[in-house]
Amino acid sequence: MKRVFDPRYLMLTLGLVIAMTGPAHAGRGDKAGTSAAPELLIPIGARDFAVGGSTLASTSGIEAIYWNPAGLARMNSSSEAMFSHMNYIADIGVEYIAVASTFEGFGSIGFDIKSLSMGEIAVTTEDNPDGTGERFSPTYLVLGLTYSRLLTDRISVGLTASMISERIDRVSATGIAFNVGLQYSNFANVSGLGIGVAVKNIGPSMTFDGSGLIRQGTTTNTSRPATPVKLQAQSDELPSTIELGLAYTYRPQDNHALNFTGLFVNNNFSDDEYKLGLEYGFDNTFFLRGGYNFSQETQADSYIYGLTAGAGLNYNFSGMNVTFDYAFRDVELFQSNHVFAIKLGF
Repeated sequence: MKRVFDPRYLMLTLGLVIAMTGPAHAGRGDKAGTSAAPELLIPIGARDFAVGGSTLASTSGIEAIYWNPAGLARMNSSSEAMFSHMNYIADIGVEYIAVASTFEGFGSIGFDIKSLSMGEIAVTTEDNPDGTGERFSPTYLVLGLTYSRLLTDRISVGLTASMISERIDRVSATGIAFNVGLQYSNFANVSGLGIGVAVKNIGPSMTFDGSGLIRQGTTTNTSRPATPVKLQAQSDELPSTIELGLAYTYRPQDNHALNFTGLFVNNNFSDDEYKLGLEYGFDNTFFLRGGYNFSQETQADSYIYGLTAGAGLNYNFSGMNVTFDYAFRDVELFQSNHVFAIKLGF
C-alpha cells in the first residue's frame, strides 16, 4: 500500500526543531572552549568526515547516527554495523562502534558508543609539581540510542538520546543530550536535490563532583584546625548547534555520480562554520571525496580546520556489503587527523 504524506507530520517535526533551538545563540566565539562535553563535537566515521562533515542533507545509514539521525532510516541494508578509529589532536584516540537495524512498519533503531583514549597522566600537586608518582587515565564515553523513520518516500525524521560520562581522576560528571533531525529528498520535485535540518546537543548543564573537589580549609583568627571543605564546581552548558544543509546528486551516466554538499553550522560556543564537500562515486563501488571547512567570523589564524579528503571501497561478499573508508583532515597547530572505518551491511 502506498504511503500518503500527511503535512501535519512535517509541521510537527519542524515545530519540534524550532522549539528546541532556544538554548542556542548566534555564533559565540567569545565562549570558545567553555562548554561541557566537548567530545560531543568530535566527528566519527570516515565517509562523511572526508567531505568536511557537510552531509546533513544526504547522509544515510549507520553513519547518520552522528551527522543527522534522520538519515538512519535510509539504510541500504536491513542491518548495519560500523567501527572507526580516529587519530585526533594531542595524541587522543577516538574509538567508535555502532549497530543498527530496520524493522518494517516501525522504523530504524541504532545504538552507538564513542570513547576517547588519552593514555596515562601524572598526578601533580602544589607540593609536588613534578608528580607524586601516581597516574590516572581520563575516561570519556558517549552512549547513544537513535530512532529514525521514513514519513514518506521523501521525508525522514530522527531522534538520538545520548548519555555522557566523564571521569578525570577523582571527579566525574554525567549528562544527557538530544539530537533531532529531518531530511527531505527530491525537494521541490527536483530530482537529486535534498535539504536537511538538525538541532544537536540539547540538554541540561553538566557539573563535576567527587572527592577530588575536597580541600583542607582553614579559618583565620581562630584556633580551629584545618577542616575538609568541598568545592562547588560550576555548571556548564552543552555545545548546542543548529545545522542547515543542502545536497545535490548529479549522474552524468548510470555508473557515475557526483554528490555536492553544503552545510551551515550555528554554534552556541564558537563562531559559525561553513562546510563544503564533493564526492565522486563509480558504480557504487569506488569513491573519492574532498571537502573544506571555514569560518568567516573567526580570524584566519584561530580557526584550525580546513581541507579534508578521503576514499572508500564498497564490495559485496556473498550477500554481505563490506565498506572500507579513509579520511584525512588538515589541522593547524596540531597533527592532522586520520580516520579509518569499516562497515558491514547484512
